[in-house]
Amino acid sequence: MAGPAGRRVRAGVLGSPVAHSLSPVLHRAAYAQLGLDWSYDAHDVPAGGLAGFLDALGPDWAGLSVTMPLKREALDLVDWASPGARDVEAVNTVLLSRGRRLGSNTDVPGMLAALAEAGTTSAASGTVLGGGATARSALGALRDLGVARATVVARRPAAVQELAPTARRLGLGLVPAPWDPAALGDALGADVVVAAVPGEAAAALAAAVPPRPGTLLDVAYDPWPTSLAAAWERAGGAVRGGLDLLVHQAVLQVGLMTGRDAPGRLLPVMRAAAEEALAARA
Repeated sequence: MAGPAGRRVRAGVLGSPVAHSLSPVLHRAAYAQLGLDWSYDAHDVPAGGLAGFLDALGPDWAGLSVTMPLKREALDLVDWASPGARDVEAVNTVLLSRGRRLGSNTDVPGMLAALAEAGTTSAASGTVLGGGATARSALGALRDLGVARATVVARRPAAVQELAPTARRLGLGLVPAPWDPAALGDALGADVVVAAVPGEAAAALAAAVPPRPGTLLDVAYDPWPTSLAAAWERAGGAVRGGLDLLVHQAVLQVGLMTGRDAPGRLLPVMRAAAEEALAARA
């Protein structure tokens, strides 16, 4: 498929740092499966640099994946944002169509899809580990699962207050809990726990995994499993990882950017491509 005047259609992922991103692997695998001659590359764009990058794009660009630290910045630079993106103040997908920038968030539905693979489609209680941008999307996912009050375990006490506006928009109550295995109380005993922190940041909390845990979504994927995910599985809980989230949200992005909504075809192909790429890094 060619862009205007026969130019190759372009897409890419923006963030900083972004060299490690698996998004090019995922999207290129999807294009090959769909028979599209599109390009997709990673572009290192630091905080504050998104406006300049967007302004320089030509008509051959179809869409962008947006990662840290640009998701909040992107919300202010699109012409339209989906209700879900506005709720969690995070745009991770920008569609470029007829001179307009359309912002969406595929992280929240990606989390829901990953949890559904573990058999979890509803929950009465939920906990988020972390207080950053991913935590905001996690709150959105918990709301959509049916959680009314979410516990937030953050290393910085102020992070809970920073999440308060998001929780209000979502209609969620927030309950703070200390980042201390000895004082967590029932936080890790929730139906769903989302570890929205990088790598081994939650390793110290592995000692507090309850005897009968619910479902854990740990957004880390390299290295895998994390200490928390391994402890969770040993206790008999269901676990999904960051690779599951990454693939599901990327499948949704591909559908938005290309207009080809084919998750049944794309999911196994994109997951296999990501696993192969991770194995090559080991």
